Amino acid sequence: MSQLQPPTQAQQGAEPLLSVQEMQFWLGKAVAWGQVESPDAQKDTCLHMSRLKDFLQLLLTHISNMCSTSLAIERLPLLGQLLGRLCWNPYVTADATSRGLLLESVWKLHSEHPRTAVERKANQWIQKVLRLLITEEDNPAAVALVKHVGGSSNQYHLKVLKKMVALLSAKIGKGCDSPSDVNQRCSCDSVLAASEVCISLVSCPEAAPLFAALLQRPATCGKAVLSEDFLDALSSAYTSKCLDLEEQAVVSLWYHSLSSLQGAVLSLLECVLTNTGAAPPSEQLLAESLLPKACAQHCSIFLVVNDIFRSILRQAEGCESIRSLIQTFSSCFLREATLLQTQEHVSLKAFFPRAPQALLLPLLTQPSEMPQESRRRHLIWLSGSLRRLTEEEEEGDEDGSSSRQQEVFESWFLLVQCAHWVHAALQLLVMAAPEDCEPLLWLLTFYHHPTNRGHCRASQLVRAREALSHLQGLFTAATHPLPVSRLQSLVELLSPDPQQPSVLIISLLVNFAIFSQLPQSGSTELLQKVVEQCGCVAEAASVLSSVELRLNGGSSLSGDANRVQLRIKALQSMLTLIHTEPC
Repeated sequence: MSQLQPPTQAQQGAEPLLSVQEMQFWLGKAVAWGQVESPDAQKDTCLHMSRLKDFLQLLLTHISNMCSTSLAIERLPLLGQLLGRLCWNPYVTADATSRGLLLESVWKLHSEHPRTAVERKANQWIQKVLRLLITEEDNPAAVALVKHVGGSSNQYHLKVLKKMVALLSAKIGKGCDSPSDVNQRCSCDSVLAASEVCISLVSCPEAAPLFAALLQRPATCGKAVLSEDFLDALSSAYTSKCLDLEEQAVVSLWYHSLSSLQGAVLSLLECVLTNTGAAPPSEQLLAESLLPKACAQHCSIFLVVNDIFRSILRQAEGCESIRSLIQTFSSCFLREATLLQTQEHVSLKAFFPRAPQALLLPLLTQPSEMPQESRRRHLIWLSGSLRRLTEEEEEGDEDGSSSRQQEVFESWFLLVQCAHWVHAALQLLVMAAPEDCEPLLWLLTFYHHPTNRGHCRASQLVRAREALSHLQGLFTAATHPLPVSRLQSLVELLSPDPQQPSVLIISLLVNFAIFSQLPQSGSTELLQKVVEQCGCVAEAASVLSSVELRLNGGSSLSGDANRVQLRIKALQSMLTLIHTEPC
């Protein structure tokens, strides 16, 4: 074995930096320990372990005081060789403290932005060494050591991995400790290196706490960046269900990775649009996606998700499935945001920067938050405000103004998100006074036909007025047999195009069947005859499911909840029977 002696404490205390003598002594030891696998080598390693740990602590301090990897290597040319030999020595790395000091020393040498060939080569070597320290992969010496102590290689690797994950998680979670000296490195310099090492570990469930610590590290320093490759690998592993992450880790992943967030939203859209059932997307499905909760916690996430919804809605403004998804999503988001607002005083205005501010709070307010008479006045005011906007837009079309068009679209988009007022208008129309019918009908027509291309909204409003007149006559007369002429007229209004029945008139029909004072048998018979003749059983079932979900959520304007629930069950049974009858 080498006869070199370590420097005395007096010598160490006399010099603020490491000496060449110290480096040569420990390099000699590392070379000697690696050349011979014998009891004497093991014994010598154990004898020097305490002083080695003191040296490694001093070495770590020295590296931390260097402003770059190039400078550290220039000051200590033997540094890389020494660390490499110690990292490959299983008797040194078997000690948790030594392994931790080695790990931290190595990752502090990682350059976030390598400027020289030396730093680029050092980064490649460092990533290889860090993977070795964390996993002990393909290390014959480690395997031999495990066999010598009578253990299992898998058990050893698993224990090493768990210990290193715990060590790294604790250090990463401490946040930034920026030094006062500009030439010194702060602890955030190690974050990029640690995230790059973790790329090879994304399929290891034991490393999930380390991923969570990296993702949730407080963003107090600009140097605390995560590797894009790590984020991509982590997102891929999570999406393919190869890795389980805790809720907050998933939210943090979306916060750091735009592509991961976009993928999650598109996956949700695909799930909803490929669902062939009549029922709208459930709040449970959206809650399980974690997206509403993530949006409530991070305004930036909500703005991205909202932009995706906005873009899709522009392309498919008539798609009821898309509108239904946005409505349900917004309902879940508002509930999460309200809960968070009571805890942290978060302002909802920041989440809707494009929405007309005069309409924002009135639309965000839930109908259940005001008395019934106030709801009626509120809806009349909303209808009038939106109508004035659309009239100003139509007048501005002659001047080629696009700002008004954008304002009308944003108002409609907000109405889609806050469709609780659309549902309230439908329910109120069943028993509305004649003077209230026109503004409520206009609001519903605008909701279904926002652009008025080719005067579509105007013609649809005419049809809606006529349909409402027929519905009022049918659901208040209670005459038998049912007036054939009215029924036929309603069927013709409801579905002039068999491929595209009017969702507005179907919604009016279903709401009359649920909330009118006509006896249950009469309402069921009326709905049955109309949907059978126009072939819109699935559409009626979807509207019925939507009303049921809303009532279960406590947003009904009706005081006789039990009667309404019984009517819904009877209507659903009837529609199910029609759907399952053979042709």
